Amino acid sequence: MNYCVIGPGAMGCLFAGYLTRAGCDTILLDYKPERASIISNQGLVIEEISGTQSTIPVTVTSIPPARGKVGAVIICVKSYDTETAARMAAQIADTQTLVVTMQNGIGNMECLSGVLSRGHIVAGITSHGATVLGAGKIRHAGMGDTFLGFAKKENLSNSIHSKLEQLAEDFGKSGFITQIVNNINNLIWSKLIVNVGINALTALTRLKNGELLNNAETETLLEMAVREGLEVGRKEGINFIYENPLAQVKKVSQLTARNISSMLQDVLKKKKTEIDFINGAIVEKGRAHGLPTPINEVLTRLVRGLQATYDLQVC
Repeated sequence: MNYCVIGPGAMGCLFAGYLTRAGCDTILLDYKPERASIISNQGLVIEEISGTQSTIPVTVTSIPPARGKVGAVIICVKSYDTETAARMAAQIADTQTLVVTMQNGIGNMECLSGVLSRGHIVAGITSHGATVLGAGKIRHAGMGDTFLGFAKKENLSNSIHSKLEQLAEDFGKSGFITQIVNNINNLIWSKLIVNVGINALTALTRLKNGELLNNAETETLLEMAVREGLEVGRKEGINFIYENPLAQVKKVSQLTARNISSMLQDVLKKKKTEIDFINGAIVEKGRAHGLPTPINEVLTRLVRGLQATYDLQVC
């Protein structure tokens, strides 16, 4: 199956690079023609977990492929750019296309559903971590589980189910060992809880993921934020896919110990963060259930305040 990856950030480059290296026909779609040209000329430069460096020639374009030319569109943009990416995907997808969200937070599937009239939405999560070093240059900083599942419970043709299986197989041979699951909300919330524990704290402390567990104060805050998220999730009817979700958050922190979280990368570059789709989502859902979420509310407000005052901060 051939692929179009939307978004040349850390995870978009990681997926596009590894799928290409595994022999999958893959296009990386970048809305910035200048950056697309740079990546096209130099290739994707990936610092591997082993410390070695690989350069992978990849097809990069700023023009969406014609409808029906790819089997799966993989969306790797920030959550606040999902609607823009959905409009691009709508130009590519036909009735047999898988549109796969590999994004942080919650609400992305609903956004895609509101824009797309063709294609079948698949949600994915991965515990692989990557850091942007420059245009088309990334560091693969951590490995972990990857899961995929359909967004809607509906009668899908055998050919569509076969495409999902092919997607999981191609992910696997690219280095993303992948499992297909049935209940997508359980999957999305299980990834959300990982981000709830790690992202805001790393953004505020400027620590790499693994360092959160090496300090009693940050580890305690991680635990408190995760426990609030778990309580809210259970009120939402979520059955978390991990037997011990808090232990899983810590496991991911350890597996991606060298990783600079996506939210910390945004803060270091003085960019908008996804805080409203992660810790902020816990606060919003908690409020709807009458559940107090003071730790997540403080983390959300601190990150919002941080990103709103970039130009005023003392370096």
